[in-house]
Amino acid sequence: MEWSLAIVALALIAVAAVSNRISGSSITPAILFVSIGLLVGPEVLDEVDISTTSSTVRALAEATLALVLFADASRIDFGRLRREFSVPVRLLGVGLPLTIALGALTAGVIFDVLSFWEVVIVGVILAPTDAALGQAVITEPRVPSRIRQGLNVESGLNDGICVPLLFAAVAAADVESGISEGRTGMTLLLEEVGYGVVGGVAGGLLIGAIVLYAGRRDLIAGSWRQVIPAAGAALAYGTASALGGSGFIAAFVAGLVFQAVIRRDPENMNRLTEEVGSVLHGVTFVIFGAISLGPALGELSWELALYAVLSLTVVRMVPVAIAMLGSHARLPTLGFLGWFGPRGLASMVFAVIVIEESQLPHEHLIVLATYLTVGLSVF
Repeated sequence: MEWSLAIVALALIAVAAVSNRISGSSITPAILFVSIGLLVGPEVLDEVDISTTSSTVRALAEATLALVLFADASRIDFGRLRREFSVPVRLLGVGLPLTIALGALTAGVIFDVLSFWEVVIVGVILAPTDAALGQAVITEPRVPSRIRQGLNVESGLNDGICVPLLFAAVAAADVESGISEGRTGMTLLLEEVGYGVVGGVAGGLLIGAIVLYAGRRDLIAGSWRQVIPAAGAALAYGTASALGGSGFIAAFVAGLVFQAVIRRDPENMNRLTEEVGSVLHGVTFVIFGAISLGPALGELSWELALYAVLSLTVVRMVPVAIAMLGSHARLPTLGFLGWFGPRGLASMVFAVIVIEESQLPHEHLIVLATYLTVGLSVF
Protein backbone atom coordinates (compact mmCIF):
# COMPACT_ATOMS: atom_id res chain seq x y z
CA MET A 1 0.00 0.00 0.00
CA GLU A 2 3.04 2.31 0.48
CA TRP A 3 3.29 3.37 -3.17
CA SER A 4 -0.34 2.92 -4.23
CA LEU A 5 -1.43 6.52 -3.64
CA ALA A 6 1.68 7.95 -5.31
CA ILE A 7 1.23 5.67 -8.34
CA VAL A 8 -2.43 6.63 -8.78
CA ALA A 9 -1.47 10.31 -8.52
CA LEU A 10 1.29 9.85 -11.12
CA ALA A 11 -1.21 8.13 -13.44
CA LEU A 12 -3.55 11.12 -13.21
CA ILE A 13 -0.67 13.53 -13.86
CA ALA A 14 0.59 11.49 -16.83
CA VAL A 15 -2.81 11.38 -18.53
CA ALA A 16 -3.39 15.07 -17.83
CA ALA A 17 -0.02 15.86 -19.44
CA VAL A 18 -1.10 14.33 -22.78
CA SER A 19 -4.85 14.94 -22.54
CA ASN A 20 -4.97 17.51 -25.33
CA ARG A 21 -2.91 15.32 -27.66
CA ILE A 22 -5.15 12.25 -27.23
CA SER A 23 -8.40 14.25 -27.40
CA GLY A 24 -10.36 13.07 -30.43
CA SER A 25 -7.94 10.20 -31.09
CA SER A 26 -8.53 6.47 -30.74
CA ILE A 27 -6.53 6.51 -27.48
CA THR A 28 -8.88 7.36 -24.63
CA PRO A 29 -8.02 8.28 -21.02
CA ALA A 30 -9.65 5.03 -19.89
CA ILE A 31 -7.25 3.01 -22.08
CA LEU A 32 -4.26 4.79 -20.55
CA PHE A 33 -5.53 4.40 -16.99
CA VAL A 34 -6.24 0.68 -17.38
CA SER A 35 -2.85 0.17 -19.09
CA ILE A 36 -1.06 1.89 -16.21
CA GLY A 37 -3.02 -0.25 -13.78
CA LEU A 38 -1.98 -3.42 -15.60
CA LEU A 39 1.65 -2.29 -15.54
CA VAL A 40 1.82 -1.51 -11.82
CA GLY A 41 -0.44 -4.39 -10.74
CA PRO A 42 0.64 -7.70 -9.20
CA GLU A 43 0.98 -9.37 -12.59
CA VAL A 44 3.84 -7.09 -13.74
CA LEU A 45 5.56 -4.63 -11.36
CA ASP A 46 3.48 -5.58 -8.31
CA GLU A 47 3.46 -2.05 -6.88
CA VAL A 48 -0.27 -1.76 -6.14
CA ASP A 49 -1.79 -4.08 -3.57
CA ILE A 50 -5.01 -2.88 -1.97
CA SER A 51 -6.32 -5.27 0.65
CA THR A 52 -9.91 -4.00 0.52
CA THR A 53 -10.12 -4.74 -3.18
CA SER A 54 -13.87 -5.21 -3.63
CA SER A 55 -14.96 -2.39 -1.34
CA THR A 56 -12.51 0.08 -2.91
CA VAL A 57 -13.56 -0.64 -6.49
CA ARG A 58 -17.25 -0.59 -5.59
CA ALA A 59 -17.08 2.72 -3.71
CA LEU A 60 -15.08 4.45 -6.45
CA ALA A 61 -17.23 3.08 -9.28
CA GLU A 62 -20.49 4.04 -7.58
CA ALA A 63 -19.31 7.58 -6.80
CA THR A 64 -18.02 8.07 -10.34
CA LEU A 65 -21.17 6.74 -11.94
CA ALA A 66 -23.44 8.92 -9.79
CA LEU A 67 -21.60 12.11 -10.78
CA VAL A 68 -21.49 11.18 -14.47
CA LEU A 69 -25.19 10.27 -14.56
CA PHE A 70 -26.18 13.55 -12.89
CA ALA A 71 -24.07 15.66 -15.26
CA ASP A 72 -25.28 13.81 -18.36
CA ALA A 73 -28.94 14.04 -17.36
CA SER A 74 -28.71 17.78 -16.69
CA ARG A 75 -27.61 18.30 -20.32
CA ILE A 76 -30.67 16.66 -21.86
CA ASP A 77 -32.85 18.94 -23.97
CA PHE A 78 -36.40 18.24 -22.76
CA GLY A 79 -38.02 19.76 -25.81
CA ARG A 80 -36.14 17.49 -28.15
CA LEU A 81 -36.47 14.48 -25.86
CA ARG A 82 -40.27 14.79 -25.92
CA ARG A 83 -40.13 14.65 -29.70
CA GLU A 84 -37.49 11.90 -29.78
CA PHE A 85 -38.47 9.68 -26.86
CA SER A 86 -38.95 6.58 -29.02
CA VAL A 87 -35.23 5.69 -29.13
CA PRO A 88 -34.67 5.35 -25.35
CA VAL A 89 -38.07 3.68 -24.91
CA ARG A 90 -37.17 1.08 -27.53
CA LEU A 91 -33.68 0.54 -26.11
CA LEU A 92 -34.92 0.13 -22.53
CA GLY A 93 -38.27 -1.56 -23.13
CA VAL A 94 -37.20 -4.02 -25.83
CA GLY A 95 -33.42 -3.89 -26.19
CA LEU A 96 -32.52 -4.32 -22.50
CA PRO A 97 -34.63 -7.46 -21.83
CA LEU A 98 -33.43 -9.03 -25.09
CA THR A 99 -29.81 -8.21 -24.24
CA ILE A 100 -30.15 -9.91 -20.85
CA ALA A 101 -31.81 -12.95 -22.44
CA LEU A 102 -29.28 -13.27 -25.26
CA GLY A 103 -26.38 -12.68 -22.87
CA ALA A 104 -27.69 -15.43 -20.59
CA LEU A 105 -28.27 -17.82 -23.51
CA THR A 106 -24.76 -17.18 -24.85
CA ALA A 107 -23.24 -17.73 -21.40
CA GLY A 108 -25.17 -20.98 -21.05
CA VAL A 109 -23.82 -22.30 -24.35
CA ILE A 110 -20.19 -21.28 -23.73
CA PHE A 111 -19.98 -21.95 -19.97
CA ASP A 112 -21.82 -25.26 -19.60
CA VAL A 113 -20.93 -25.53 -15.90
CA LEU A 114 -23.14 -22.57 -14.95
CA SER A 115 -26.64 -23.13 -13.61
CA PHE A 116 -29.71 -21.45 -15.09
CA TRP A 117 -29.71 -18.61 -12.56
CA GLU A 118 -25.97 -18.14 -12.85
CA VAL A 119 -26.21 -17.51 -16.60
CA VAL A 120 -29.05 -15.07 -15.90
CA ILE A 121 -26.74 -13.27 -13.46
CA VAL A 122 -24.05 -13.01 -16.18
CA GLY A 123 -26.64 -11.61 -18.60
CA VAL A 124 -27.82 -9.00 -16.09
CA ILE A 125 -24.31 -7.94 -15.01
CA LEU A 126 -23.21 -7.26 -18.57
CA ALA A 127 -26.43 -5.70 -19.89
CA PRO A 128 -26.11 -2.06 -18.64
CA THR A 129 -24.03 0.36 -20.67
CA ASP A 130 -21.48 2.78 -19.22
CA ALA A 131 -22.34 6.47 -19.27
CA ALA A 132 -18.74 7.44 -18.49
CA LEU A 133 -17.13 5.43 -21.31
CA GLY A 134 -19.80 6.68 -23.71
CA GLN A 135 -19.39 10.39 -22.92
CA ALA A 136 -17.41 11.09 -26.09
CA VAL A 137 -20.44 10.02 -28.13
CA ILE A 138 -23.24 11.71 -26.21
CA THR A 139 -21.39 15.05 -26.19
CA GLU A 140 -20.39 14.95 -29.89
CA PRO A 141 -22.53 17.49 -31.79
CA ARG A 142 -21.96 15.72 -35.12
CA VAL A 143 -24.03 12.79 -33.85
CA PRO A 144 -27.79 13.36 -34.41
CA SER A 145 -29.55 14.61 -31.29
CA ARG A 146 -32.05 11.74 -31.08
CA ILE A 147 -29.20 9.19 -31.10
CA ARG A 148 -27.11 11.05 -28.52
CA GLN A 149 -30.03 11.59 -26.18
CA GLY A 150 -31.31 8.06 -26.71
CA LEU A 151 -27.96 6.56 -25.68
CA ASN A 152 -27.71 9.04 -22.79
CA VAL A 153 -31.11 8.16 -21.33
CA GLU A 154 -30.49 4.44 -21.89
CA SER A 155 -27.19 4.48 -20.01
CA GLY A 156 -28.71 6.63 -17.29
CA LEU A 157 -31.55 4.24 -16.49
CA ASN A 158 -30.51 0.73 -17.51
CA ASP A 159 -28.09 0.16 -14.63
CA GLY A 160 -30.70 1.19 -12.07
CA ILE A 161 -33.26 -1.12 -13.67
CA CYS A 162 -30.77 -4.00 -13.59
CA VAL A 163 -30.01 -3.68 -9.87
CA PRO A 164 -33.26 -5.35 -8.66
CA LEU A 165 -33.01 -7.93 -11.44
CA LEU A 166 -29.52 -8.82 -10.21
CA PHE A 167 -30.70 -9.06 -6.60
CA ALA A 168 -33.59 -11.32 -7.60
CA ALA A 169 -31.37 -13.58 -9.71
CA VAL A 170 -28.73 -13.89 -6.97
CA ALA A 171 -31.46 -14.67 -4.43
CA ALA A 172 -32.84 -17.40 -6.70
CA ALA A 173 -29.38 -18.86 -7.36
CA ASP A 174 -28.16 -18.65 -3.77
CA VAL A 175 -30.93 -19.05 -1.19
CA GLU A 176 -28.38 -18.54 1.59
CA SER A 177 -27.38 -15.04 0.42
CA GLY A 178 -30.35 -13.19 1.92
CA ILE A 179 -29.69 -10.42 -0.61
CA SER A 180 -33.39 -9.95 -1.41
CA GLU A 181 -34.46 -10.05 2.26
CA GLY A 182 -37.49 -12.11 1.31
CA ARG A 183 -38.80 -9.65 -1.29
CA THR A 184 -40.08 -10.80 -4.66
CA GLY A 185 -38.44 -9.71 -7.90
CA MET A 186 -41.32 -7.35 -8.73
CA THR A 187 -41.20 -5.79 -5.26
CA LEU A 188 -37.46 -5.26 -5.64
CA LEU A 189 -37.95 -3.63 -9.03
CA LEU A 190 -40.70 -1.30 -7.79
CA GLU A 191 -38.71 -0.28 -4.72
CA GLU A 192 -35.45 0.29 -6.58
CA VAL A 193 -37.09 2.37 -9.30
CA GLY A 194 -39.66 4.06 -7.07
CA TYR A 195 -37.35 5.10 -4.26
CA GLY A 196 -34.73 6.00 -6.85
CA VAL A 197 -37.15 8.45 -8.45
CA VAL A 198 -38.13 9.81 -5.03
CA GLY A 199 -34.51 10.44 -4.06
CA GLY A 200 -33.78 12.01 -7.44
CA VAL A 201 -36.78 14.32 -7.42
CA ALA A 202 -36.06 15.42 -3.84
CA GLY A 203 -32.37 16.13 -4.52
CA GLY A 204 -33.02 17.87 -7.84
CA LEU A 205 -35.82 20.06 -6.48
CA LEU A 206 -33.79 21.13 -3.45
CA ILE A 207 -30.65 22.20 -5.29
CA GLY A 208 -32.72 23.75 -8.09
CA ALA A 209 -34.65 25.85 -5.56
CA ILE A 210 -31.42 26.88 -3.83
CA VAL A 211 -29.83 28.00 -7.10
CA LEU A 212 -32.92 30.00 -8.04
CA TYR A 213 -33.83 31.69 -4.78
CA ALA A 214 -30.48 31.97 -3.03
CA GLY A 215 -28.87 32.96 -6.33
CA ARG A 216 -31.34 35.78 -6.94
CA ARG A 217 -30.57 37.17 -3.49
CA ASP A 218 -26.84 36.93 -4.14
CA LEU A 219 -26.36 34.57 -1.19
CA ILE A 220 -24.12 32.09 -3.04
CA ALA A 221 -20.42 32.87 -3.41
CA GLY A 222 -19.13 32.28 -6.92
CA SER A 223 -16.64 29.65 -5.79
CA TRP A 224 -19.45 27.62 -4.17
CA ARG A 225 -21.92 27.53 -7.08
CA GLN A 226 -20.20 24.51 -8.62
CA VAL A 227 -20.38 22.61 -5.33
CA ILE A 228 -24.18 22.54 -5.40
CA PRO A 229 -24.69 20.11 -8.34
CA ALA A 230 -22.01 17.71 -7.04
CA ALA A 231 -23.59 17.74 -3.59
CA GLY A 232 -27.03 17.33 -5.16
CA ALA A 233 -25.92 14.18 -6.97
CA ALA A 234 -24.56 12.80 -3.69
CA LEU A 235 -27.75 13.80 -1.85
CA ALA A 236 -29.99 12.07 -4.38
CA TYR A 237 -27.84 8.93 -4.37
CA GLY A 238 -27.64 8.80 -0.58
CA THR A 239 -31.37 9.41 -0.09
CA ALA A 240 -32.38 6.68 -2.53
CA SER A 241 -29.88 4.21 -1.07
CA ALA A 242 -31.12 4.88 2.47
CA LEU A 243 -34.71 4.25 1.35
CA GLY A 244 -33.75 1.04 -0.44
CA GLY A 245 -33.84 2.42 -3.96
CA SER A 246 -31.37 2.73 -6.82
CA GLY A 247 -28.85 5.51 -6.28
CA PHE A 248 -28.03 5.42 -9.99
CA ILE A 249 -31.60 6.16 -11.04
CA ALA A 250 -31.74 8.84 -8.33
CA ALA A 251 -28.60 10.61 -9.62
CA PHE A 252 -29.94 10.60 -13.18
CA VAL A 253 -33.40 11.81 -12.19
CA ALA A 254 -31.85 14.53 -10.00
CA GLY A 255 -29.99 15.87 -13.03
CA LEU A 256 -33.20 15.94 -15.06
CA VAL A 257 -35.15 17.70 -12.31
CA PHE A 258 -32.36 20.19 -11.62
CA GLN A 259 -32.29 21.35 -15.22
CA ALA A 260 -36.09 21.47 -15.37
CA VAL A 261 -36.23 23.71 -12.29
CA ILE A 262 -33.55 26.20 -13.34
CA ARG A 263 -34.70 26.04 -17.01
CA ARG A 264 -31.27 26.22 -18.57
CA ASP A 265 -28.23 24.07 -19.29
CA PRO A 266 -26.15 24.19 -16.06
CA GLU A 267 -22.90 23.73 -18.00
CA ASN A 268 -20.83 26.17 -15.93
CA MET A 269 -22.19 24.94 -12.61
CA ASN A 270 -21.50 21.32 -13.62
CA ARG A 271 -17.80 21.92 -14.17
CA LEU A 272 -16.75 20.68 -10.72
CA THR A 273 -19.08 17.68 -10.94
CA GLU A 274 -17.62 16.69 -14.30
CA GLU A 275 -14.02 17.26 -13.26
CA VAL A 276 -14.38 15.30 -10.01
CA GLY A 277 -16.13 12.57 -11.98
CA SER A 278 -13.23 12.46 -14.45
CA VAL A 279 -10.68 12.16 -11.64
CA LEU A 280 -12.63 9.38 -9.90
CA HIS A 281 -13.10 7.68 -13.27
CA GLY A 282 -9.33 7.64 -13.76
CA VAL A 283 -8.61 6.35 -10.27
CA THR A 284 -11.25 3.63 -10.63
CA PHE A 285 -9.79 2.33 -13.88
CA VAL A 286 -6.21 2.38 -12.60
CA ILE A 287 -7.28 0.21 -9.68
CA PHE A 288 -9.47 -1.94 -11.93
CA GLY A 289 -6.53 -2.61 -14.25
CA ALA A 290 -4.20 -3.41 -11.36
CA ILE A 291 -6.29 -5.60 -9.09
CA SER A 292 -9.15 -6.87 -11.26
CA LEU A 293 -8.21 -7.09 -14.94
CA GLY A 294 -4.55 -8.04 -14.46
CA PRO A 295 -5.26 -11.21 -12.44
CA ALA A 296 -8.20 -12.05 -14.74
CA LEU A 297 -5.91 -11.96 -17.79
CA GLY A 298 -3.73 -14.55 -16.06
CA GLU A 299 -6.70 -16.95 -16.22
CA LEU A 300 -7.78 -16.08 -19.77
CA SER A 301 -9.25 -18.97 -21.77
CA TRP A 302 -10.75 -19.18 -25.24
CA GLU A 303 -14.22 -19.50 -23.71
CA LEU A 304 -13.82 -16.28 -21.72
CA ALA A 305 -12.36 -14.44 -24.72
CA LEU A 306 -15.16 -15.63 -26.99
CA TYR A 307 -17.84 -14.58 -24.53
CA ALA A 308 -16.30 -11.11 -24.08
CA VAL A 309 -16.27 -10.56 -27.85
CA LEU A 310 -19.83 -11.82 -28.33
CA SER A 311 -21.09 -9.79 -25.36
CA LEU A 312 -19.85 -6.55 -26.90
CA THR A 313 -21.07 -7.35 -30.41
CA VAL A 314 -23.83 -9.85 -31.15
CA VAL A 315 -25.37 -9.81 -27.65
CA ARG A 316 -25.72 -6.02 -27.80
CA MET A 317 -26.24 -5.34 -31.50
CA VAL A 318 -28.89 -7.92 -32.36
CA PRO A 319 -31.30 -6.80 -29.57
CA VAL A 320 -30.77 -3.15 -30.54
CA ALA A 321 -31.59 -3.94 -34.17
CA ILE A 322 -34.75 -5.80 -33.10
CA ALA A 323 -35.73 -2.96 -30.76
CA MET A 324 -35.47 -0.45 -33.60
CA LEU A 325 -37.66 -2.40 -36.04
CA GLY A 326 -40.29 -0.14 -37.52
CA SER A 327 -38.38 3.03 -36.62
CA HIS A 328 -37.13 3.49 -40.22
CA ALA A 329 -33.59 3.85 -38.85
CA ARG A 330 -30.93 3.31 -41.51
CA LEU A 331 -28.28 0.59 -41.24
CA PRO A 332 -25.47 2.98 -40.14
CA THR A 333 -27.71 4.26 -37.33
CA LEU A 334 -28.49 0.72 -36.17
CA GLY A 335 -24.80 -0.12 -36.24
CA PHE A 336 -23.91 3.02 -34.31
CA LEU A 337 -26.53 2.42 -31.61
CA GLY A 338 -25.46 -1.19 -31.25
CA TRP A 339 -21.73 -0.53 -31.17
CA PHE A 340 -21.82 2.31 -28.64
CA GLY A 341 -22.96 0.24 -25.70
CA PRO A 342 -19.72 -0.02 -23.67
CA ARG A 343 -19.65 -2.03 -20.45
CA GLY A 344 -17.83 -0.47 -17.52
CA LEU A 345 -18.58 0.98 -14.10
CA ALA A 346 -22.03 -0.56 -13.55
CA SER A 347 -20.82 -4.04 -14.50
CA MET A 348 -17.85 -3.63 -12.15
CA VAL A 349 -20.20 -2.67 -9.30
CA PHE A 350 -22.48 -5.64 -10.05
CA ALA A 351 -19.53 -8.05 -10.05
CA VAL A 352 -18.47 -6.78 -6.64
CA ILE A 353 -22.06 -7.21 -5.37
CA VAL A 354 -21.90 -10.86 -6.44
CA ILE A 355 -18.56 -11.27 -4.62
CA GLU A 356 -19.75 -9.60 -1.42
CA GLU A 357 -23.35 -10.77 -1.24
CA SER A 358 -23.40 -14.33 -2.56
CA GLN A 359 -21.76 -17.73 -2.30
CA LEU A 360 -22.39 -18.97 -5.81
CA PRO A 361 -20.58 -22.18 -6.79
CA HIS A 362 -19.18 -20.56 -9.96
CA GLU A 363 -18.82 -17.01 -8.65
CA HIS A 364 -15.17 -16.80 -9.80
CA LEU A 365 -16.05 -17.65 -13.41
CA ILE A 366 -18.83 -15.03 -13.44
CA VAL A 367 -16.45 -12.36 -12.13
CA LEU A 368 -13.73 -13.33 -14.64
CA ALA A 369 -16.19 -13.02 -17.54
CA THR A 370 -17.26 -9.60 -16.27
CA TYR A 371 -13.77 -8.19 -15.78
CA LEU A 372 -12.51 -9.43 -19.14
CA THR A 373 -15.55 -8.05 -20.98
CA VAL A 374 -15.16 -4.65 -19.30
CA GLY A 375 -11.43 -4.67 -20.09
CA LEU A 376 -12.09 -5.45 -23.75
CA SER A 377 -14.79 -2.77 -23.85
CA VAL A 378 -12.34 -0.14 -22.60
CA PHE A 379 -9.87 -0.94 -25.35
